[in-house]
Amino acid sequence: MFEQSVHDEAAHVTEIRRQLRRFVAAKMPREKRIAWDRAHTWDRALFAEIADMGLIGLTVPEEHGGAGVDITAAVAVIEELAQGGTSLAGPYIHAAFYGGMNLAENGSPEQKKLLPGIVAGKTLLAYGLSEPNVGGDLASVETTSRRDGDEIVINGAKRWCTGADWAHYIYCLTRSGDPSARHQNLSFVLVPTDAPGVSMTPLEHLNLRYTASMDVHFDDVRLPASAIVGGQAMWNRGWELLAGRALDVEKIEITALGYGIARAALEEAWTYAQERRQFGKRIADHQVIRHKLVNARTRLAACRHMLYHGAWLADRGLPCSVETSMAKLFCADVGVEIALACQQVMGAYGLSDAYDMERNVRDLLGMPIVGGSSDIQKNNLARMLRL
Repeated sequence: MFEQSVHDEAAHVTEIRRQLRRFVAAKMPREKRIAWDRAHTWDRALFAEIADMGLIGLTVPEEHGGAGVDITAAVAVIEELAQGGTSLAGPYIHAAFYGGMNLAENGSPEQKKLLPGIVAGKTLLAYGLSEPNVGGDLASVETTSRRDGDEIVINGAKRWCTGADWAHYIYCLTRSGDPSARHQNLSFVLVPTDAPGVSMTPLEHLNLRYTASMDVHFDDVRLPASAIVGGQAMWNRGWELLAGRALDVEKIEITALGYGIARAALEEAWTYAQERRQFGKRIADHQVIRHKLVNARTRLAACRHMLYHGAWLADRGLPCSVETSMAKLFCADVGVEIALACQQVMGAYGLSDAYDMERNVRDLLGMPIVGGSSDIQKNNLARMLRL
């Protein structure tokens, strides 16, 4: 139903969309989507097929086994996979962005040796950013890392460390010096999840149920200094790896996921409204339903323009902090409005497991919270725009 406007889309991106639409339709039927969601899991065999298609490599340069960095194409992958829920779109973000893009741009030469495995879908990363006492204010992290000769010792805890139970490494933000310095004394450390002293406790949650989220505890975890992301020269310079392009791309990837889910919700409601009959005619012929759907589609189109404009800027290395924050803010908040309008169109069926709507609503309700909340985006925009 919703063929994307491709007047400005590269031919290879259009072909990726075509392949993934066939893939989702053939291999991600509703009964499987429901089962994955209930089990907090994802299909490893299907993910391997995504890797075999070369799609993870869209965030990795060719010299490291990738296809060349193409953020717009990678965003299209997230959008299309999201038509089958988050069960593959989520792990794709872990591989292509948390792993591929971060290590390709920020990793040391030794750490970049992990990239071929990431591109192959065999090495996965989780983010270790939030903590029990730290959410949007990441400069206040309390997890500590200290030098001890040629080793680093890590203590503390991370919360909402999604996928840590199956990831091979945690891309972990730590406090590596005096906390009063805030931004100056932060370091990223690549922590193997099987390292002695790492333990985990699952956290139940209602949305983005492609996996459990985790509390991760670090008790005197000892790692070689080579675990410092970017090498020893980046000790106490972790904020440089978090701010700027890395944060811009993080906003793009979560916005792409929210946009893709909103598109799926509208697709389902749009079809339902043309099939369901009440009072002697299709409910799509009732003005109140028509207006809900047309408003939702108009807002979805605005979301798409903001998302892909941000991706276009990031692809070209142009400043895009304002645009990506606006896209995250707008698409997250409007995505909730679209979800609730579509659920209302479907009535009681929108609450049942006979359709994808109830899961899509759950997922979209969380979008103004995850990946930098809407309130944080407003604060950041006010600062960047010098309000």
